[in-house]
Amino acid sequence: MKDTDQQTFVLVHGTSHGGWCWIRVAERLRANNHRVFTPTLTGCGERSHLMSPNIDLDTHITDVVNVIEWEELTNIVLCGHSYGGWVVSGVAERIENRIGSIVFLDAFMPVDGERGIDTQSKGSREAVLAAQARGEVSRPAGSTTKYGLSGADLAWADSKITPQPIGVSLQPIKLTGARDRISKKSFILATGYNNPPFVNSYESCKQDPTWRVFDVPCHHDVMIEMPEALTEILLEVA
Repeated sequence: MKDTDQQTFVLVHGTSHGGWCWIRVAERLRANNHRVFTPTLTGCGERSHLMSPNIDLDTHITDVVNVIEWEELTNIVLCGHSYGGWVVSGVAERIENRIGSIVFLDAFMPVDGERGIDTQSKGSREAVLAAQARGEVSRPAGSTTKYGLSGADLAWADSKITPQPIGVSLQPIKLTGARDRISKKSFILATGYNNPPFVNSYESCKQDPTWRVFDVPCHHDVMIEMPEALTEILLEVA
């Protein structure tokens, strides 16, 4: 792909993050004349004031679908980070024909009928169940030290993260295989994070000739730690 070939990227954040986390990648893509959309999911980031017991996985899927439909986007590169893998999998079910390339960035790749709580780490699962038992609608964000950030990056990210709605972890996802019907499919593994579901998905995709796989030598928040390398991969898979 030549730098002059304009592409459209829709980048979906993960747990407790927001569209803000993509700024370093978005700036690099826009500098090369590409269109970039970084929707913030309901209840997170600058939309944290909308936290509600009504937020579920369908809410977040609709957040992204509506951006794509209202902006009249087609042939997009759709990238989901971490929990965002659930969201983009659901988006593919709704508007498969608008996606030219789908990317899972150190992300969950759910199967039909699965819930977020079924694949979360022990700590995250316990946090969801504890919040549910208390009658709360969200779980605390914690600190991005768990994602390997440090120094100025840690201070910046920790100043931005917000509680995560628990309803998104409790709703089963409905999948019919739209994700796998997309012609361009990629999985990017952050080798410094070593989360078993992500490693397993990476290994599975590696055995499937219809998928491309990449690895980057950093922790989980790749868009913060290695924005240049991530930008190059996104342009390559576009």
